[in-house]
Amino acid sequence: MDYRIKTPCGELQGCAGRIPGVAAYKGIRYASAGRWEYPVLVKGWHGIYDATRYRSCCYQPRAFADEGKDAEKAFYYNEFRKGERYTYSEDCLFLNVFTPDGVKETDRLPVLVYIHGGGFVGGCGHEKHFDCPVWPVKGVIGVTLNYRLGPLGFAALPELKQEAGFTGNYGLFDQLAALRWVRENIAAFGGDPEKITLMGQSAGGMSVQLHCESPLSDGLISGAVISSGTLDKLFPTPMPEKYYDFWHAVMADCGCDTLEAFRNAPVERLFAAWKERSKEQKGGGCFPCMDGRLVPETPAGTRKKPVPCMVGSTSEDVVPALLHRACKDWARTQEKKSYAWYFDRRLPGDGKGAWHSSDLWYWFGTLPNCWRPMTEKDYDLSRQMTDYLANFCKYGDPNGGGLAAWLPMVKGQRKVLCLGEGQTRMGRPDVTRLVKNTLTSKAKGE
Repeated sequence: MDYRIKTPCGELQGCAGRIPGVAAYKGIRYASAGRWEYPVLVKGWHGIYDATRYRSCCYQPRAFADEGKDAEKAFYYNEFRKGERYTYSEDCLFLNVFTPDGVKETDRLPVLVYIHGGGFVGGCGHEKHFDCPVWPVKGVIGVTLNYRLGPLGFAALPELKQEAGFTGNYGLFDQLAALRWVRENIAAFGGDPEKITLMGQSAGGMSVQLHCESPLSDGLISGAVISSGTLDKLFPTPMPEKYYDFWHAVMADCGCDTLEAFRNAPVERLFAAWKERSKEQKGGGCFPCMDGRLVPETPAGTRKKPVPCMVGSTSEDVVPALLHRACKDWARTQEKKSYAWYFDRRLPGDGKGAWHSSDLWYWFGTLPNCWRPMTEKDYDLSRQMTDYLANFCKYGDPNGGGLAAWLPMVKGQRKVLCLGEGQTRMGRPDVTRLVKNTLTSKAKGE
């Protein structure tokens, strides 16, 4: 099969995806940006673009250390990245598109754009659990992406504000640029630019919330899916000034007394200084802020623009009781049909339960990429979850196709869809278990 297509930016050469029936277009440059500059959308390239391989991730802590030997990082390394090879660069604004084989421009399929998590300091769009989702087999085009992370994606300085008129959120603007690129180009892949669902988990889910609320995303998002990411009440978005002293300290530790020098500091030195200063400030200054553009300088509750959504968390999540409540609250605020879930599958292979991020294997349908001894139950659960997801992308409603009925979160309806150990059904999680897990949890996200 010929995997060459012509887009508004030029021709692309793709390849077969990991699973039969899926075509992959990997490592497409969607924007470019210098250090602490806002991204500029790619409008074209010369020749035929090689989209047969994944490209560089953003520099992040694991680029400078063996995370497999780090006790705090080893679990997620073994789960999602062990045996894989990654390259890292500041030049990292690439996305990946997965389509059904033989798709035509006239097919106008719905599109699902996924933003990875990682605490705004780690991750990329092509780890094992993201590598070739099954969505195209179900009639949905999938997009995963890289964006700038850590000090490269979320530094905030008055000097930068003076230069551009605002500062911070470089990584969020990268995500927005990817959304815009998809809208302008996805028709060439057989996608419908008017039907783009935005999905994210953890920090990616928080990003989805911010994009749903942002005036800059008007017309770009038709629906949202958020997993373990409705944390806006727990982590209010601050003004950028909160971080100025922190980033000035990092600048000084890098031996820089001007913005120009800081921009040209070796990336290894930048990350070392940031890591050392992060011991003094939780989160290390790498968090979204109210930049006054993408994130308006108004409280979150007053800038919501309701979209249909699916939202949920896991039983052994980070602060599971609080997350579960926040998910239901978010769904209720959306005014349009929105749906909440609760995932409690105890993944085979260890006794960790349904830990933070565990549901991603099931939402992507990438269980064969996993080391765990998955059972028929796991594959059936993943089939159900990807069917719900595909229906939502197509119709704004996850129901249909013989699936268990999923009721929207409307006034007086308090149940959520329970996915996992028991039969898929509407129900209420065991509050005692949730509270116990919250009080005893040692779970760490990434």
